Amino acid sequence: MSRFLIACGGTGGHLAPGIALAEALKVRGHDSALFISQKRVDARLCEHYPALHLERVPSAPFGWRPDVQARFHWRQAQGLAFSLRFLRAYQPDAIIGFGGFTNAGVVMAGRWRHIPVALHEANRIPGRAIRVLSRIAQRLYLPPGVRLPGRLGLMVRHTGLPVRHEVARIPRHEARAQLGVDPVQKLLVVVGGSQGSGQLNQWVEDNLPTLAHEGIQIWCVTGLGKGEPRVRELRAKTGATVRAWFEPFTDRVGTLFSAADLVVSRAGAGTLAELVRCETPAILIPYPHAADNHQWANARYFEQQGGGLVVDQMALPLLKQEVLDVTFNDWLVNKFRDNLHRMAQADAVDTIVRDLEELAARQPPRRHMRHTPAPTPGP
Repeated sequence: MSRFLIACGGTGGHLAPGIALAEALKVRGHDSALFISQKRVDARLCEHYPALHLERVPSAPFGWRPDVQARFHWRQAQGLAFSLRFLRAYQPDAIIGFGGFTNAGVVMAGRWRHIPVALHEANRIPGRAIRVLSRIAQRLYLPPGVRLPGRLGLMVRHTGLPVRHEVARIPRHEARAQLGVDPVQKLLVVVGGSQGSGQLNQWVEDNLPTLAHEGIQIWCVTGLGKGEPRVRELRAKTGATVRAWFEPFTDRVGTLFSAADLVVSRAGAGTLAELVRCETPAILIPYPHAADNHQWANARYFEQQGGGLVVDQMALPLLKQEVLDVTFNDWLVNKFRDNLHRMAQADAVDTIVRDLEELAARQPPRRHMRHTPAPTPGP
């Protein structure tokens, strides 16, 4: 049995794969601890995993504004001190980080304590944290076809993003029964990532009457802090009742995507991995202010592989017609599903688990404590 530390907090796209990996390691008989951020979205996503060992590490995102940058350096210093104390007590055999602002302190602490470090980048343009920290890592997991040149001594493996086991395709009729949506009407699901999207939420409000008139029911995940749960009832041109559901957060991603005919979404790597797992076609609206415009690169690859279409945010007025054209084109939807089925065959979790086991096995035995006291994070 080995011990692993997984740094994965900050956004759902970082945390969800960390949870998936922790669960897979547990099945293989290993222990793991997860470093998460102190953000509300992390706490909400972790509510359904009480068996996981979670540590809320002090951290803050980077920014160029002087006040943001000062906070970043102060919180990262706190995170480094927290990580050093935790590593001394927990004594992991390896550390893996999934990018984001919770990674820096623990990766540096691992380097100082001679603990091997692996990093995972899910986006098709590696982020700042991965680019910097990969210089002191032993493993780097990148999407197929992505390169990060100039890293001597770094073993690179190409694999996808781990997806939680409960996010899986189930029969459409079963998913719709669980959600309580109409089993016959078309269903459009709109999601804006773990933070939600004000632009996509507003697009739903603006176009809801037209879509309902055509008999399309809508399920919109608005994002935490962006409205309360509610249901609206409208009428289709046939006179049938058409409903629209709004909820700030969903714990049923697999069920929701399995029930959908089409998804409109941002293009974060986590959401795309879940769409592939559930074999659900999508129209992607990349967030234009994402670092290095990585969502655009993610979306273009998804489109090139045949999983759906990309619409620029500047072209949102055209999205309604795209949704209507795709939703009622059964041939195209089925073609997208066939392509997504091909994309879904790779098992990223198994690849990473076996590689981490190999990495940990090369280390000298560590004296693990039976009970690990949790350090107290800074304010």
